[in-house]
Amino acid sequence: MSILSRRTFLKQNAILGVGAALSPALPAMALPAVSPSVPAILGGTPLLKTEWPKWPRWNPETDEPKLLEVLRSGVWSRAGVTAEFEQKWASALGVKRSLLVVNGTNALTIALNQLDIRAGDEVLIPPYTFIATAAAVLANGAMPVFVDVDPETFQIDPARIEAKITPRTKAIMPVHILGLPADMPAIMAIAKKHNLVVIEDACQAHLAEINHQKVGTLGQAGCFSFQNSKNLAIGEGGAIVSNDDAFMDRCFSYQNFGYPYGNVVGSVSTGSIRQGSKLRITDYQAAIGLAQLARLDAETTTRNTNAAYLKSRLAAIPGIIPYKLYDHVTRGAFHLFPFRYRQEGFSGLSRAAFLKALQAEGVPCSSGYATLNDQLFLKDAFASKNFRKSYPREMLNFEEYVARNACPMNARLCNEEAVWFTQNMLLGTRQDMDLIADAVARVHQYADTIRKQTNR
Repeated sequence: MSILSRRTFLKQNAILGVGAALSPALPAMALPAVSPSVPAILGGTPLLKTEWPKWPRWNPETDEPKLLEVLRSGVWSRAGVTAEFEQKWASALGVKRSLLVVNGTNALTIALNQLDIRAGDEVLIPPYTFIATAAAVLANGAMPVFVDVDPETFQIDPARIEAKITPRTKAIMPVHILGLPADMPAIMAIAKKHNLVVIEDACQAHLAEINHQKVGTLGQAGCFSFQNSKNLAIGEGGAIVSNDDAFMDRCFSYQNFGYPYGNVVGSVSTGSIRQGSKLRITDYQAAIGLAQLARLDAETTTRNTNAAYLKSRLAAIPGIIPYKLYDHVTRGAFHLFPFRYRQEGFSGLSRAAFLKALQAEGVPCSSGYATLNDQLFLKDAFASKNFRKSYPREMLNFEEYVARNACPMNARLCNEEAVWFTQNMLLGTRQDMDLIADAVARVHQYADTIRKQTNR
């Protein structure tokens, strides 16, 4: 159907629809109808009318007693409820210690700081991540060095790491982005070979596993976020975990003005004994976290079950390449459900047009991250006095830095291919997963028409 004839058809259909409303006796067969299979973006009926599970979840009956107890106690700063959350979070991960702080960004910043990452150092990170990963490195005066990704898994590519190691390299910070574990066995082997520290950015990977060991517990330290969108939501919050008591004591001291704690000996009454900051969290936030933690394991199982099923459905659609998990991954977290979109499999329909067509069907979706390794906050940091004192001029030339840190696989993901569904969608039903896949298939079936009629 041509664009002109379709417009005429829709106009006639609308007129006849009004006539039907005014003239009940008009025979139903006189009303032309849009085919049930026509995509919503072309005038069809949206396939989904699902009200997706709200996030974060809150059950007044089970969740409020502990929170009200804290509020009524008047003990609102860090105290016993925070310690209770730390113990239970450490137990859930199978790790010795956990420290709750104000957010995941500062968890990363503290961990790097207390593993002695400083000005003049380099930290290897992936480009497919949230800005916090790079910001934490910069906050300690160190330089982020970007290692391109494996597009099949969306994770840092271990095969590209060693080429980026220099005498300044002190740490690798893999990110279990989207809640999909990075290839930690390979990364830990490289770190051991080159005597590098490993800090896991597990901010999106609550309860994900590699060989049945929780991510965040494989390196020297792991960091988590409890921001409002995360699988364990507090609103804001973060945690550092480790089996190293001395390191964890230093982290505790740092987040409390550098006051003595544990093996960081001294007396609080005599004042701070080390550099520190105030990054303490509150007991009422910890109470919210305890409520969320109680159902995290069951929700994670649901996300994994639905993700595997949805992946099986989408994999059959030409032009859709779902995420891949490494063989040793025994559980994902699925903070996001990612897949790669290939427009050649959709008759040349652009990713932007595909997203609009899918959204019109009632499927929330996005294109995900923009490229991180060329953003201007890096240039701003390099222009600062501290960076100019710590690095030679040639390392701080922004254009040359961007060229050195080019990540073509990441650029393709960000600019052309990546599509995300959010974790709360994976808490829906099996029927919801079928409807998502059916919506993608519907857009695929009409991709050429959508492209022609929307000029995209």
